[in-house]
Amino acid sequence: MPSLCRSCLTQFDTGARCPACRSPRVLSHDELNTLSIAHMDCDAFYASVEKRDNPELRDKPLIIGGGRRGVVSTACYIARIRGVRSAMPMFQALKLCPDAVVLKPRMEIYARISREIRAMMEELTPDVEPLSLDEAFLDLTGTERLHGAPPAVMLARLVKRMQDELGLTGSIGLSHNKFLAKVASDLDKPRGFSIIGRAETADFLHDRPVSLIWGVGHATRTALDSAGIRTFSDLLRWEREDLTARFGSMGERLWHLARGQDARRVSANAPVKSISNETTFSEDTASRDILDGHIWRLSENVSDRAKAKRLAGRVVTLKLKRADFSTLTRRLALRDATQMADTIYRTATHLMDQVDHKAPYRLIGVGISHLVAEDSADLSGDLLDPEARSRGLAERASDEIRRRFGSDAIIKGRALR
Repeated sequence: MPSLCRSCLTQFDTGARCPACRSPRVLSHDELNTLSIAHMDCDAFYASVEKRDNPELRDKPLIIGGGRRGVVSTACYIARIRGVRSAMPMFQALKLCPDAVVLKPRMEIYARISREIRAMMEELTPDVEPLSLDEAFLDLTGTERLHGAPPAVMLARLVKRMQDELGLTGSIGLSHNKFLAKVASDLDKPRGFSIIGRAETADFLHDRPVSLIWGVGHATRTALDSAGIRTFSDLLRWEREDLTARFGSMGERLWHLARGQDARRVSANAPVKSISNETTFSEDTASRDILDGHIWRLSENVSDRAKAKRLAGRVVTLKLKRADFSTLTRRLALRDATQMADTIYRTATHLMDQVDHKAPYRLIGVGISHLVAEDSADLSGDLLDPEARSRGLAERASDEIRRRFGSDAIIKGRALR
C-alpha cells in the first residue's frame, strides 16, 4: 500500500513508521497517489495566531469573540474540549469555560497571514478556491508532472511549510470531489490528513448523519428529521423525484451527495458576494453616540477586509436587531464602489438617520455588497464634499501606520465612544 511520511515526506510501501526518519506520522492509502481534490483548513486559525504571537497563552483556554452577549468567532482546542464551539453565545461559552482568556479578533493580522498561506497554495496549483480566511479547496489534477510528486506529497509539504515558516498548523482532506474533501478535513483535526477514496465512498457514508453535509443547518435538519431522514442510508431509500418534490433543489443535491457525487469544480474565480461585520452589545442600547462609535469600528473592519481582498462594494448595508429580536436592514447604492472606511461610515450613518427608531438595539452590523475589483473604486470623488479626497488620503496614510505599527497605533476619536 502506498505510504507517505508526513514528517520528512518520504514515500514508501506500507509500514507503521517511516523507514527514513522513524516518525509514526505515516499516511497510507490504496488511492494515496491518484486523488487530487483537497480541502485545507487551518486549525483554530484566529486562536492559533494569537497563541503564536503571545506564547503566554499557549497552555490557556482561548476564545476569540465579542462581549458577553456576542458570539464565539473561534476557540482553541483546549476550550473546545470544554465544549466551546464557533457561533456559540459568549455567555454560554464562559459558563462552560469560565477561566478562558477572551480576545477580540485582529482581522487585519489574520487577513495578512491568510494572504501568505494562499500564496503558498498558489505555488502548488492555480486552482485555489478560498472559502474564508482560513480554508480553501485546491484542485491539483495534472500537477504531478510539474512538481515531480503526487498531490498528497505536495499537500503534506504545504502544511509542513505553514508550520515551519508561519508557526501555524492546518488539516488536509483529500478525495475525488469537493464534498468528500471537505468532510475528510474535519475527521482528524488538528494537524490531520484524511483520505476518502472512490472505492470506500459508499461504505464511509452509509451510517453517517446527514448533518455531515456542509450547509445543512438546524432548519434543514429539522425538515429532514420530520421525513425520517437522519443518515445517508435513509437518503438512499428515497427516489430522486420524491426528494426533489419534497425538498426542491436541495432534494436534488441530497440525492447526489447520498451517493458521494459532487460535480462542482474547484473555481479560483468563485466570487465573494459581500463583506460584513456585526457586533452584539453587552446591554441593549439606544444611545446614538454608542451606536455611532460602533458604526465606525464596523466600517473600519469591513474596509480592512475589503482592502485585504482588493475589493470594493457598490452597496452599503446597515443591519439592526431590536431588543425583541426583530431585524431591520437598510441599503444604499453608491455612485462609485468604495473600500474606504470613511465612505462606508458616512453612508451607514446616513442610513441610520433614516431608521424609524424603535430602540433599544441589541445588535448592529455594517456591510458592503455588489463587489468589484479595487481599481474600480473611489474614482470620481464627491463634488458636494470637497473634503472627501483629503480624508481619503489621510485614511490611506493611517492604513500604512497601522500596518507597520499595529492596529492600535492610530485610533479615531469616534472609535472610543
